[in-house]
Amino acid sequence: MNKKNRIKKNADFDRIFREGTSTANRQFVLYVLQKQKQNQYRIGLSVSKKLGNAVVRNHIKRYIRQALLEMKEQLQNDYDYVIIARKPCVEMPFDQFKSSLNHVLKRAKALKIDNQKNLISRKS
Repeated sequence: MNKKNRIKKNADFDRIFREGTSTANRQFVLYVLQKQKQNQYRIGLSVSKKLGNAVVRNHIKRYIRQALLEMKEQLQNDYDYVIIARKPCVEMPFDQFKSSLNHVLKRAKALKIDNQKNLISRKS
């Protein structure tokens, strides 16, 4: 993930938590905030120490980054996303991890509409 696509400042996190909308499933909480005049989406990650030691937390962050890299064409460019990992995602293999993250993004309507329609038509 490029530096221009990262959210690092506490003020940015706080603004997204205050003004954004949240959606959750068992593995993730997703906060989404639309930003006009933004060319690239930005992503912030939050993985608590409750989930494990530094090795476990970094493993989860790598999984999130890889899943988002594979879904980057589907993400809307004018949004900021904050993803909070929950305890059940620690034991998940990557394919289930990615599927769960995709699920919470769909629930938040954070994916591009044309890609959502393409995904639906492929299943039929």
